[in-house]
Amino acid sequence: MHGLILAGGEGSRLAADGVRDAKGAVPLGGRAQIVRLVDTLYDLGCETVTCMVRDDRPQVLAALRVAAAGEGWTDLRVATCHTPSSLHTLVGGLERAPAGAVFCTMVDTVMRRVDWRAVYAAAGRALAEGADAVLAVTPYVDDERPLWVARDAAGFVGRLGGRPAAPACVTGGVYAFSSRAREAAVLARQDGLARMRDFLGELVDLGARVATTEVARIVDVDRHRDLEAAEALVLADVE
Repeated sequence: MHGLILAGGEGSRLAADGVRDAKGAVPLGGRAQIVRLVDTLYDLGCETVTCMVRDDRPQVLAALRVAAAGEGWTDLRVATCHTPSSLHTLVGGLERAPAGAVFCTMVDTVMRRVDWRAVYAAAGRALAEGADAVLAVTPYVDDERPLWVARDAAGFVGRLGGRPAAPACVTGGVYAFSSRAREAAVLARQDGLARMRDFLGELVDLGARVATTEVARIVDVDRHRDLEAAEALVLADVE
């Protein structure tokens, strides 16, 4: 699979909470978050990594330049953007990534490395078995606007949306897309959809096979208090 990191958002909630660093530049465990993610995706086995970075985030771009020079990453692709929505950022990244399956994460997603590995392996198996897309999900709900997921007995998504699901299950900001789903994302944007959650919901509504893989806890760095939880998760990570 090819890796894709989406860092095209404004990060307005984090800024409003007094955090001066852009999400991708926030240090966790002594490293900028976007650098940590690039390193993670290569460690997982991604053939290439594409980063979509908002063009007014020089901290993030500088962190990538410095890390790339020291790490010797191959096939790292960094593209600047100023997109109006998350789906526009996703499609921009998909258009720049090589053909084939894509393993995608939002820049504010934090998990233990062991969970990244489990999600990546499960996503690869599901796509190989014919799934159109795979979502990392979690019962840990800590978001003002969670995207709730109702699943069938086999773990495939039956419903996505704002209505709570039982048992509790929400998306965690990590996705795998087949070539079919990549094409569907482009069409969804052309049809006027703007948010990733709307695209994912449309995939399910159209009958696509959307599999899930569950993680006990995923932290999204949206507010100042999330930094403490994310830092604790990173420091507690056990190889």
